[in-house]
Amino acid sequence: MKKVIAVASKKEFSSFIDFPHDLYAHDPNYVPELFIAQRDLLTPGHHPFFEHSEIQLFLAYDEDKIVGRIAAINNTNHNKVYEAKDGFFGFFDTIDDIEVATLLINAAQAWLEAKGMTRIMGPVNFSTNEVCGLLIEGFDGPPVAMMPYNKPYYLPLLDKLGFQKNVDLRAYRYTAGTYSDRSVKLIDRIEERLQRNNIILRTINLKKFKDECNAIREVYNKAWDKNLGFVPMTDKEFDYTAKDLKMILDPDFCIIAEQEGKIVGFALAIPDINQILIKIKRGRLFPTGLIKLLLNKKKINGIRILLLGVIDGYRKMGIEACLYGRIIRAFEAKKMKYAEASWTLDHNDMINKPIEDIGGKLYRKYRILEKSI
Repeated sequence: MKKVIAVASKKEFSSFIDFPHDLYAHDPNYVPELFIAQRDLLTPGHHPFFEHSEIQLFLAYDEDKIVGRIAAINNTNHNKVYEAKDGFFGFFDTIDDIEVATLLINAAQAWLEAKGMTRIMGPVNFSTNEVCGLLIEGFDGPPVAMMPYNKPYYLPLLDKLGFQKNVDLRAYRYTAGTYSDRSVKLIDRIEERLQRNNIILRTINLKKFKDECNAIREVYNKAWDKNLGFVPMTDKEFDYTAKDLKMILDPDFCIIAEQEGKIVGFALAIPDINQILIKIKRGRLFPTGLIKLLLNKKKINGIRILLLGVIDGYRKMGIEACLYGRIIRAFEAKKMKYAEASWTLDHNDMINKPIEDIGGKLYRKYRILEKSI
């Protein structure tokens, strides 16, 4: 007998976080999330998302065995920005069983419908500011830091349930030695031209981290304003994310473009911490996970170019290419093996073309799906 329940107890909450460890137990590409990080993310009072929005977690059972999970997400800030009635689903994992997938989606959909939503979209873990998208191409290796991973059968299951493509997201990959001299020289010339307009590129000043973050937050909320589904972060949400990222931040991979002291664009790459997390059993830092984390941090040889944005009025000047170029130069100087630029919108040529010009190869795609309620 298969059924879905709304998560209510601490035991069910822990089971919700842990279910993917069992589902992917024999998948060499699976990277477990840290339990404490997922616990804080999903707990009201810990993550600032809950100051304006709400979620409901569900578990699917076959007799006494957990066979799936899903979160229904009512992001009120999204609906205010877009004057919409969109609900979201996230944290979606299931066995390859259409009955289980149907029960999970129906539970999330019913909860959202009761909140007045008329469309369901996902997978999105809160918003596009966090992990989002369904992997649809590129199942040949582990995901990089803060990118999703799922079984290939997820898309056919959701297709059968009436979901359609909303948008595809791209991930590009660089490997060491593929950065051409021609690209370097071209970026040098663009930077010289930018300097004549008093636009300079520099690395973040960690001694003034709080001030830098305040300025970057304004750029972030302006630069992504037309990206699909983007919702500006609240001050607390941005500070929460910045605090987490600071723990792994390398200032050589956080590049700022500014004109006469005004930040007009920035790019951020983070170490691919998944190289370590993949070895931490069930996402537990104790008793040995913390030791693995500390001992292997300096051995990371890959990065994810996580963010790049330029505010309106400064686009199409070559700043985007220079920001990417600075990060790839640091990548080469530190003798890294690979870099992933992700994610970008499938149709965003303004960002995709500079990535391709510098040598990025499209190697993975993700999809956000939708259906009417």
